[in-house]
Parts: sequence; structure tokens; C-alpha cells
Amino acid sequence: MKIAHKFLISCLLLGFSIEAQNTPDNLKKEQRTLEKKISQTKSLLKKVQSNSKNSLHEMVLLDNQIKSREALVRVFDSQIRMAEIKMITKKNEITRLKKRLIKLRNQYKLMLKYAYKKRNNLGKLMFLLSAKSYQEAMHRNSYLKKVARLNRRQAELIKQNQHLIEKEILSIEQEKNFKTLALNEKRDEKTKIETDKAQKEKTYNKLKLNEKTLLAQLNEAEKKRRNIESKIQQAILEETRKEEARKKAKEEAKTKATTKTTTPTPKPSENTEKTVEVASNYKPETLSSEGAVAGKNFEANKGLMPSPVIGGSITSRFGKNAHPTLKDVYENNNGIDLSCSAGSSVRCIFEGVVSSILSIAGAGKVVIIKHGNYRSVYSNLSSVAVSTGQLVSTKQNLGTLLTEENISVLHFEIHSVNGMAITPLNPSLWLKR
Repeated sequence: MKIAHKFLISCLLLGFSIEAQNTPDNLKKEQRTLEKKISQTKSLLKKVQSNSKNSLHEMVLLDNQIKSREALVRVFDSQIRMAEIKMITKKNEITRLKKRLIKLRNQYKLMLKYAYKKRNNLGKLMFLLSAKSYQEAMHRNSYLKKVARLNRRQAELIKQNQHLIEKEILSIEQEKNFKTLALNEKRDEKTKIETDKAQKEKTYNKLKLNEKTLLAQLNEAEKKRRNIESKIQQAILEETRKEEARKKAKEEAKTKATTKTTTPTPKPSENTEKTVEVASNYKPETLSSEGAVAGKNFEANKGLMPSPVIGGSITSRFGKNAHPTLKDVYENNNGIDLSCSAGSSVRCIFEGVVSSILSIAGAGKVVIIKHGNYRSVYSNLSSVAVSTGQLVSTKQNLGTLLTEENISVLHFEIHSVNGMAITPLNPSLWLKR
């Protein structure tokens, strides 16, 4: 039995060391994040399910919901394991404290017996008077005082150990309650996962009946997406060409000025030159205290930027996405699609300057924000609250989204611009989780 018990402890400790970075506070934080995500997706699902045309959207949202619930179950598993480890550790501590308490009580018993035997004051006095010298008498007196102090200290230690044992027992009860709560929540989430899977299967079967219609819709959506991507690329290239032309003109003017030997002609207005310089060489500075990210430039804040919409759920990821129902059918995405409540506001993810505002058929209005050598792109807006050339701050409102069938979808992209080369990046890696 002892060997089996030791083996169980070692297994649990191994599991605990693997998850050492998952402190109770971190796990609680992750739990709250996932619960918020599930709540937001649940709200979107209600809106989507009220419209029969949104079956494909429902399918993706259900898949997101299932993944979030499964992640939450894993969090509960970690919490249960941590509670078990703590309980074992505390039980061991109680055993150690009890042994120490027995030892202290035995020592105290012997001391009391000794004190009882030497209890008369005459005996104490004789012990002092029988000393050969005054110095020895002083040493004996000091010894008697130490014995008295030791008795008192021993009694205090016994009380302290009793208090510690009571505290550890109470702590074990709390861990037991925490473990029971985590187990119940885990069971509830597993039941909800099964319900979501059943609903997903039902939606899947409904979609399978309309494969031809779905394929036609997908081809149409892919054409629209390619057109949007082409227009966005053109806008960024056009803006880059203009910037290069401004730089070239500035360099030529500078070269011409240095080669002249005659009286120099009046220089352009200093304010005008500064304006051109700010427009062409803009670099974001420190964020406002209101912003969720902190740092001096866009690249340094990768993974820390706020979501461009509040309460959004990713319904199309970056890169190649397999269709939920059609086999061997994929769609390519230069960014991500975030589904959210109808008419949601769109906010800027980082300080920058509005470089372009476009109107694209099928994508509503598009806002492009420049952040040094990066661009963030916000598509599918119904109205825009900013203008070209305007400096914008983190979380500043850029406009509102188009509403279609009870929900809104933001198409969001991030691009790296190096000269005339434009590279789409995965926005999910740049946004705060």
C-alpha cells in the first residue's frame, strides 16, 4: 500500500511540474477569459440561429464554441490536479506537525516531572548556596532561569503546532470544496459540449442538402474576396509610390541646393517641410494610458494589441481554410473575419495615420491605417468616422460595420510593407488573446 501511495504521489508531482507555470491565479484568469468568450459566442449563435440563411455561420460559431468549452474543461482538469497535489502536500504537513507535537509534548512532560520533583523553593536555594563560588552561583541562577524560559517556550510551541494543524485541516477542506466545484463545472461543460456537437451535426446535415447552392455561393464569395484583396493591394502600392516620389523629390531638391554656388534661393517654408516629413516618415510614439498595449512601435507590441471589435469571434482564419461541409474545398484568407453584434463599432488596434479610405463593392468602406512599415486594414464598414491623413490612437473609433442577417462581420488584415513588396501577416498573432 505504501509503495502504491508513493507511486501515486510521484505521478501527481510529475503532472504538477509540467503545469508549474499554471498557477491558480493564471488558471482562474484563463477560466474567466474562456467563459467570456463562450458567452459572446453564445450571444452571436442566438442571433445567427434566428435566420435560416446563416446555417454556415452557425456551423463555424458552434465549432468555436466547442473548442472554447474543451479548452475550459482542460482548465478545470488542471485546477483539479492542483487541488489534489495541495491536499497531498497538506496531509503530509499535518503528519509532520503531529509527529512534532507528540515529541514536544513528551519533552514538556519530562520537564514538568523534573520541575515537580524540584518544586520547593528551599531546594532551589540550596542548589544556589552549594556553589563553590559566587560566579558559579550566578551561573546556576542563570541556568534555572533558562529552564523556566524553556518550559514557557515549549508550551508556546505546542500551542503553535496545534494552531498550524487546525489551519492545515481547514485548508484541506477548502481544497476539497474547490475540487468538488471544479469537477461539477467540468461535468456541466462536458454536457454542453455534447449538446453543441449534436446541434453542429444537425446544422451539418442541413447544409449537406444544399451542396450545389453552397458551392455557387462559395465561388461568388471567393471572387468578391479576390477583388477586395486586389483593391487593398493597389491602394497600399499607390500610397507607397506617392511616398517614394515625395522622398525622391526631396532628395533631388537637397542635391540641387548643395551644387549651387550662386546666392541660394529662398528655401521652402519650414512648416511645409515638417508636414511632408511627418506624413512620409511617421513613426508611432508611446501609447496613451487608455490603450491596452504599451511600447514605442507596432512591431514591439506583437501579441498585445486589442481586438478591432468588442465581443468578436473569429469565423474565418488566416491562410487556407477548409470548408466546414464541402470536401476538398478551401478558401484563402489574407486576414481574419470577426463576427460580432449587428452594427458594431470598429476600433484602431494601434496608433497610426489614416493612409487610405476606399469604397469597394461587396466590402462596403475600407479604412487603411499606416503604422511605420505596417498597415492595418478594416473592411466591411457602413460608415467611417475618420479622414485621410488623420492621426488616430489605439482603440479610437473608425466607424461602424455593415449589418447582414442579424450580425456584422469585420474583415481585418495586417500587411508588412518593404519598399514595393507587400506581405500579408496573420492578424491573430498580433492581437491580444
